[in-house]
Amino acid sequence: MATAMMDLLWYRRYRADGGDDDLRTWEFSSSATDFGDDAPAPSQVGQRLASLAGVALPASTVGVTNNVVHWLTGIGWGKVAGLAARALPVPALGAGVATGVTAFGTSYAVLGAAGIYEPITSYDRTTLWKDLSAHLVFGTALGAALTVANLFRGR
Repeated sequence: MATAMMDLLWYRRYRADGGDDDLRTWEFSSSATDFGDDAPAPSQVGQRLASLAGVALPASTVGVTNNVVHWLTGIGWGKVAGLAARALPVPALGAGVATGVTAFGTSYAVLGAAGIYEPITSYDRTTLWKDLSAHLVFGTALGAALTVANLFRGR
């Protein structure tokens, strides 16, 4: 749910900036054609991981690779938030928001070190705010989902 909420924000921004792909085409990265520098970051990560495992991904898989890595990353951060919410004396909403901020910072550290992103200092404030605010949406949705889950568990 949290990843979907983040994606809906990005899609809304894409359309507001003049993008004309429908949601399905945009979400499934159908317009991506190869794993080059213009490919979405998750697809580049997936391609590198596959390469490390000795698997050569054909260019035709860039879209599905992007989505698999993107959604698994969101699920992974959801697991982190769930563990944090159980282990730390913080509200689930706080754990979700903190996880979103951590995911934002970690993406720039890891993807910058991997050469997929530029160093965080090379981005302007507007770009960083757009990305941070999208991660705040992710974290808030994640925290809300954890809060609801806790209600069903009687916590």
